[in-house]
Amino acid sequence: MAFVVTDNCIQCKYTDCVAVCPADAFHEGPNFMVINPIECIDCGLCEPECDAQAIFQEDELTDDQQVFIELNAELAEEWPVLTEVKPAMEEAEKWNGVPNKIDMLER
Repeated sequence: MAFVVTDNCIQCKYTDCVAVCPADAFHEGPNFMVINPIECIDCGLCEPECDAQAIFQEDELTDDQQVFIELNAELAEEWPVLTEVKPAMEEAEKWNGVPNKIDMLER
């Protein structure tokens, strides 16, 4: 069972979680990050490091967040691997905690 990046990462993209991932399972898009479910080793190190509290084990997702299981898998195939910590997005603090941002997701 893999970990999944969900809605609250959109427009934030805090990357502290990337630094602790031993599997290099994170992939970066324009305003969102995803975890490749094939590469994820289910270690759980990333979850407590997420400043946006946007990472969950897939079996812990609420019904409205289930779409992110498929979205993480799909976008991990398209986006490059992210292995280094980068600064968060410019307005990350403004967007952190804002619900229902999926329509803002840039592919």
